[in-house]
Amino acid sequence: MKKLSVYIITFNEVNKLKAALESVQWADEVIVVDSHSTDGTIELAESMGARVVQVDFQGFGHLRNEALKVCSHEWIFSLDSDERCTEEAKNEILEIVRSDSPKHLVWFMPRRNYFMGREIRFSGFYPDYRQPQLFKKGTLGYGLEKVHETYKILGNHIPGYLKNPIWQIPYWDFAEFQHKANRYSSLSAKKMKEKGKSSSLAYAFFRAVASFFKFYVIKLGFLDGWAGFVIALGNFEGTFFKYAKLHELDSSWGEP
Repeated sequence: MKKLSVYIITFNEVNKLKAALESVQWADEVIVVDSHSTDGTIELAESMGARVVQVDFQGFGHLRNEALKVCSHEWIFSLDSDERCTEEAKNEILEIVRSDSPKHLVWFMPRRNYFMGREIRFSGFYPDYRQPQLFKKGTLGYGLEKVHETYKILGNHIPGYLKNPIWQIPYWDFAEFQHKANRYSSLSAKKMKEKGKSSSLAYAFFRAVASFFKFYVIKLGFLDGWAGFVIALGNFEGTFFKYAKLHELDSSWGEP
């Protein structure tokens, strides 16, 4: 019978990882690809039967490529620590994996996001197809970007789209919301700098306003109540500091 490997990339995710691991206990193999966590993530993963592989952080694309190398089985399911596989998604995944002639070898998964005690139905958060998450080994690879890594389907495979969603909790609380905005804006600024891009504070503000308008108005974030406003505000902040930090990298600000 064909088998499935699940990989989860982590760094200090002890508060989220248990639920993620519980949701994939049915898989033939679960691998946690960790970047030297210090909060108990490693011990938790091992206690729940996962195999832990340590990889130095050189960007999310590098982590995912390393994860693919250590997966043993024919099919791979990528799950983040803030995601939970539902029973319906599990059944659909297993039907594909066990099929002798699946319609596709690469599959996108819809994700339902949960934030501030409610499901986010708008704000561009559904179906939230980010990248293929179920695929046959050897059909997918990742770019080496430090953040917002690209993916490449290897060969002439046309991707399919699963019907049943998994759940994601993108922000545990407001503190993590701000932490992610800070971390990702720093990584994105370095990524843009490496590509030879430049910015100014005026441009950073313009892009931030445009981002708020996109998520709150165009993507109907206002229909998600205060959660939609916070998401739009977070995109304003993250976008502003991404371009502001890029400007900072080009500047020679020193002590007076």
